[in-house]
Amino acid sequence: MSERLEVSYGEAHWLNLSRLRGEAVKLMKPLAGIHVNCLAYGSIARGDVRPTSDVDVFVPSPPDPALMEAALERAGIRAESREIVQATPGYAAKGYVYTGERTGYSFPLTPLLPSEREFYSFAGSATLDDLAGWKRVPGVDKRLMLIEPTTAGHVESTIRGREGEVAHLLGVDTRIVMERVRTLDRREQVGRTGVYLKRVLAPDEGFGEALRELSLRRPFLRKRMR
Repeated sequence: MSERLEVSYGEAHWLNLSRLRGEAVKLMKPLAGIHVNCLAYGSIARGDVRPTSDVDVFVPSPPDPALMEAALERAGIRAESREIVQATPGYAAKGYVYTGERTGYSFPLTPLLPSEREFYSFAGSATLDDLAGWKRVPGVDKRLMLIEPTTAGHVESTIRGREGEVAHLLGVDTRIVMERVRTLDRREQVGRTGVYLKRVLAPDEGFGEALRELSLRRPFLRKRMR
């Protein structure tokens, strides 16, 4: 039987959560306006935010980056920086648009594998309607603790030894849960390693042209693009 810790949120926590969710809604609305599906994920979806929590908006299916950026510009949302990142040779390359120190968008530049897509369900993800309806969802934090929302806050418990149970609750494959446990355990032992590929885009450079240029020199990137 896993130990379950009940956490109650104070007024400051609820106010911070409301503020962060409001920021996420502002970022998501321009994409919804062009029928691009997007999600807020992590603590903002679960509710266990901190003052330093990021507002991460993720687009699950590869969008047209130029169309997406045009929609953001029309809404008055300006990019401070943009980059392409491929975490490991086997992972999909992703585009990142940073609109502030702790706010921005990410999206795959090639279709995601099921395991890559399920990571966001593992961490907890919320749609625009979820945020508008003040819905919070269960998910797993970086400590490998399952966060289950309650009316007063949340209940947290370890996922170790409960991988199958947690996978069922979150609607993901058990292998996803086991892989995340292995990955985070390894990170604790050897520290965070660098990413395989990171390319900062120039202000007048498009994601498409940067991706094509990178693919000429990166065989693993070409493989994922095929």
